[in-house]
Amino acid sequence: MMRFAAAMGVAALLSAVGMIIDDRVLLGAPIWLKPFKFAVSISVYCLTWGWLTSLLPTARRRLANRISGALIVLLAVEYVIIVVQAARGTTSHFNLTTPLNTALFAVMGVSIALLWTGTLVLTVLLLRKGSNTGDHASTLAIRLGAVISLAGLALGALMTSPTSEQTARGLTGIIGAHTVGAPDGGPGMPITNWSTTDGDLRIPHFVGMHALQVLPLLALGLALLAPRVRWLRHTAVRARLVLIGGAGYAGLVGLVTWQALRGQPLTSPDALTGGCFALLVAGVAIAAASTITTARRREIYS
Repeated sequence: MMRFAAAMGVAALLSAVGMIIDDRVLLGAPIWLKPFKFAVSISVYCLTWGWLTSLLPTARRRLANRISGALIVLLAVEYVIIVVQAARGTTSHFNLTTPLNTALFAVMGVSIALLWTGTLVLTVLLLRKGSNTGDHASTLAIRLGAVISLAGLALGALMTSPTSEQTARGLTGIIGAHTVGAPDGGPGMPITNWSTTDGDLRIPHFVGMHALQVLPLLALGLALLAPRVRWLRHTAVRARLVLIGGAGYAGLVGLVTWQALRGQPLTSPDALTGGCFALLVAGVAIAAASTITTARRREIYS
């Protein structure tokens, strides 16, 4: 996993060079932007799971290593197809325009399904008793992050459903889309290219997947603060804060999924979306404040 993460780091650099020397544009974005983003995402995925499998007991680690090897093959297949299609000047996802494009997308579909299944097995291994870091808060963060990340991976399937326009014209050509409410290729945000005019299903997919990094980082931040903040030295307090953070993060994934399915851009939420976000933030803040207040009182009177 670590070696493949390094290889994807090199691929990201090469894709960045491609964006500089190749001025071709596909669906409103530099043609090498997608290989760049996927290389970065795969590298982060492999780095994270390479570390997580090291936390498993020895017996389970052997199985995890075999699964990891299979996942690397699947990721390599998917990435090679993305690069080949970019070099050919066409899309890799949702592309059924020719027999070759259809076959390549079918291979990607199978690879993604197997990738999700392999990640599910790794997640189950991680959830089983005995897989821990020695710190309850960190263990909880890892497990919550793994489950939410698995859901985020599954949300990618929403992009494969045909749009109403595609259904009306017949299921040929391009089937599926990132954007909800408009064809792909409209105005997008820098780097991510997420739509700034309509809903974009890549957003919940991205936010969900990266719970696997965000929640362990939250636990790490709390642990680093513990020597300076007395009430954070209790692992039960840090665990409660992680649990609150995990619930809030899961709520955020649900919110951005709902927002995207309603055809609403991330950058322009309506009053209903904004109100729900405010309620989510308030709920997390109140729960965290209650936990902190209780912990400080106990510390003062202990």
